[in-house]
Amino acid sequence: MAKATFEVPELSQYLDVPPVTPETMAHSKPFVAKPEFQAPLGFPGELMDDWQEKALDKMGELLGKYRSLRVYLDSCVKCGSCTDKCHYYLGTKDPKNMPVGRQDLMRKVYRRYFTLAGKLFPKLVGAEDFTKDVLDDWYSYYHQCSQCRRCSVFCPYGIDTAEISMAAREIMDSIGVGQKYCNEIIGKVYTIGNNLGLPGPALKDTLEGLEEDVFDETGVAVRYPIDEVGAEILLVTPSADFFAEPHVDGLIGYGKVFHEAGVTWTLSSHASEAANFGMFIGSYDNMRRVAQRIREAAIELKVKRIVFGECGHAWRVAYSFLNTLAGPWDFLDPRYPVPQHICEFTYNLIQEGKLTFDKSENDDKVLTYHDSCNVARASRMGNTPGGQFEIPRAIIRETCNHFYDMDEDTIRDRTFCCGGGGGLLTDDLMELRVKGAKPRVEALNNVMLEKGVTHMAAICAICKSQFTKVLPYYGMEMDQIVSLHQLVSNAIVLTGQDVEDDEDEADEAA
Repeated sequence: MAKATFEVPELSQYLDVPPVTPETMAHSKPFVAKPEFQAPLGFPGELMDDWQEKALDKMGELLGKYRSLRVYLDSCVKCGSCTDKCHYYLGTKDPKNMPVGRQDLMRKVYRRYFTLAGKLFPKLVGAEDFTKDVLDDWYSYYHQCSQCRRCSVFCPYGIDTAEISMAAREIMDSIGVGQKYCNEIIGKVYTIGNNLGLPGPALKDTLEGLEEDVFDETGVAVRYPIDEVGAEILLVTPSADFFAEPHVDGLIGYGKVFHEAGVTWTLSSHASEAANFGMFIGSYDNMRRVAQRIREAAIELKVKRIVFGECGHAWRVAYSFLNTLAGPWDFLDPRYPVPQHICEFTYNLIQEGKLTFDKSENDDKVLTYHDSCNVARASRMGNTPGGQFEIPRAIIRETCNHFYDMDEDTIRDRTFCCGGGGGLLTDDLMELRVKGAKPRVEALNNVMLEKGVTHMAAICAICKSQFTKVLPYYGMEMDQIVSLHQLVSNAIVLTGQDVEDDEDEADEAA
């Protein structure tokens, strides 16, 4: 078990709603962005002298621009449906991590300055002046929301706390109080092309290494190209896929699938990042700038279609916003959706009988599947409702002999967040990440005990990174989390692959 400087919650068989314990996470705050991280995004470098006036101006702008925000702030009746739905409240016991409690941090300020009752009778309607103490609370607790939207599934009015958190972060950025982790990452995309700051030559070397590894393993020359003009497909994938396990194992799987499909494809050093942290900070201007890089790469490389790799919020931005942020895409082949998920691509090939699998290659694993929030509650796959749930599971069943779902109340549109989404995947928030992971880890632990599950697959880079870090805090192994296309890579039988040699090597290993 990983050592912690904080109390790690104990796992239980059943979901327990904890007693309210105020201010338990008031100390939790991410590092504040320095001026050099703020300026490239168009934000002030530090807290402005007239910050209150500017913040209220920005709030007014957002209320006018997004009607939904005003509706969300006006419509809550404090019914309690959301109070026990947030993984951060369940893990921390802090009432300000109840979705309604977190919403109220903004709602009180909104009522004070933007409603008649709040201007005349503030105490009567729970209105509050926007003081520095309130701003500090905003900075703390709006960075204790992973924007997973689980609360909105249960809210009878459909209030979306994620939209409120995004608005709060945009307001804070606009007055010079940004979060270092998110804003530094967005700046790296602008200067280098990806979140991790990996330069083009490093990407090329990595891909050449993968080609050698796959050839040594299979005897088949599978290509992993980059910046190839005229390829049919532009693959846009999270930069974690280039270097870290289990992510890179998924990238190996993508290449094998494209190889068997007989299509040409390429990555781009200009748009070597599928993720879009502009969404996390609520800045549509920065979302657009990041998304435009994909359009530029697609035009430069003269591709016919775009496929996204395994990344939850990248797929949310692509599915929900790409056409309006970076469109039109009339230069692509109209026979294919814009964009397409790698799971859709693989699933279609399976349906057409174009892929061959040896399921026994994954017999060392008993699998379950984690529905990533942004895929589950903010996107779709395929041509039928619920495809985002069924397609990944269908691929797992096609490539593995042993698969079990976690409890029904913890999967599909009710899935629990990994605890590290929404721009919170930073070590300065490790206590929050560990405690926020508790509901998901409990569901995993239960299916491990009841069904003998050994591994959990996911199609989100943040989820995979989060679980490799937090599972050891609960006495589990970091390699229990795997990429879905890692399973595909293990089981796929490539045309020309010497299966007999593989079997001989397996026998020798046994």
